[in-house]
Amino acid sequence: MLVLLIVFMITAPLLTVGVSVDLPKTKASQLSSKGDPIIISIKKNGELYIQEREIDTLQLLPRLKAISSGNNNLRIYVRGDKDVPYGLVLDTIAKIKSSGFKKVALVAKLQEG
Repeated sequence: MLVLLIVFMITAPLLTVGVSVDLPKTKASQLSSKGDPIIISIKKNGELYIQEREIDTLQLLPRLKAISSGNNNLRIYVRGDKDVPYGLVLDTIAKIKSSGFKKVALVAKLQEG
């Protein structure tokens, strides 16, 4: 449970990704990192996006492998709408990690105040 709590508290700077997702809020500090990550977005209705392009769920892993060119240390940020079922977000992260990617993190908004 503690590990899951820590995973959900991890935040990342919001990059210019055009998919509108209502992110949950947290008080955790931002991660500082170099280079551009791959952004996976999950909209409220379950639509899946890589960066700004909508993809089918079955195409997620093949597309990630093609984009990464075998680099399993590529950073992948998962942005799930706050109304998306918890299980769908965890299932997406599990698929990504099981395919060999090591740096997968969740994105949330910083709480104001």
